[in-house]
Amino acid sequence: MATNVKSPHTPPLRIGPIEVDPPVVLAPMAGVTNASFRRLCRRFGAGLYVSEMLGARAIVENHARTWQAAQFGADETIRSVQLYGIDPAAVAGAVRRLSDEGRVDHIDMNFGCPAPKVTRHGGGAALPFKWRLFESIVTAAVDAAGRIPVTIKFRMGIDTEHLTYLNAGRISEAAGAAAVALHARTAEQLYSGRAHWAAIGELKEAVTSIPVLGNGDVWDAGDALAMVEQTGCDGVVVGRGCLGRPWLFRDLAEAFAGQPIIPPPGLGEVAAVMIDHARLLVDQFGPDRGLRSFRKHPAWYLNGFVVGGDVRRRLSAVRSVDEIDELMAGVDLEPNYPTEAVRSPRGHTHGPRPVKLPHGYLNDPEATERLPRAAAHAVSGG
Repeated sequence: MATNVKSPHTPPLRIGPIEVDPPVVLAPMAGVTNASFRRLCRRFGAGLYVSEMLGARAIVENHARTWQAAQFGADETIRSVQLYGIDPAAVAGAVRRLSDEGRVDHIDMNFGCPAPKVTRHGGGAALPFKWRLFESIVTAAVDAAGRIPVTIKFRMGIDTEHLTYLNAGRISEAAGAAAVALHARTAEQLYSGRAHWAAIGELKEAVTSIPVLGNGDVWDAGDALAMVEQTGCDGVVVGRGCLGRPWLFRDLAEAFAGQPIIPPPGLGEVAAVMIDHARLLVDQFGPDRGLRSFRKHPAWYLNGFVVGGDVRRRLSAVRSVDEIDELMAGVDLEPNYPTEAVRSPRGHTHGPRPVKLPHGYLNDPEATERLPRAAAHAVSGG
């Protein structure tokens, strides 16, 4: 753990007209970063909280489920959406609709999804290799957004033989993006191994007129400060580290302000936060869908605690918030937070794995032909 790193006194992050203080961004995660989770995280600390990823084509075609995911709470003063698209025209149409209808204040474009079902068609983290197509999509998004700031997130590249992040950063900067964010892994790594923070520093040296954010292996506040100190990046993007730990945003706010970090919550407080999370999901989606969405979370909240296998199994199949209350009432809530759980695997952990690509995809990086519609189906924030 890098908890002894002193605050670098990083100034507030500016994304166009938006000030983000502390310079912390919640990474979109499918099925997780809905309005309920964003609301829970904001209770602990300020930052920029981005929605689940939305498909540009689904917005243009007016899919009801996509518009549901684009809903924001009344307490969300900055409405931030992550958008995925493979076709410049569809991206422009989706961005124009989001901005013209006054639905958003910030749009983040995702080019980091490493899922095989996406990369095998040339989409996601594979797309920046086709740099002319990437450039046309980014330009279309920025032009359609008008005064709404557009940020671009991508990975280092397909694999170590096909790195694209420096070129993607320069293209995004030249196209008028308000900031770029690098998940410092390749698509081949998926979510395995260590993030290569040195690449974030290299991107910061290459992209000089807009903020550069770093993503990967920010498990605690010390990691965030260490990333900024080692790479010079302007802010951090937090993904898996906050699963079951929304108080991480409190720690980050304190760390960037140079304040002492409050000790992590004990099991009693963790249980209270977990139950509140369930209630928020039920309020948002109704009992059935809300509890189905909740059932993956107890494993993350209770990571490292000794609560018993039967309690864990029953929590993964709960049918009411009262049932969660009853189950946790029978558990000893006195234990302190297990420090070893901070870095325990949570969320995606698979990889490395060779990247599935279309036949001959690597032959012509300047190709601009449209990708097949199947590539429009993305499943992860990357």
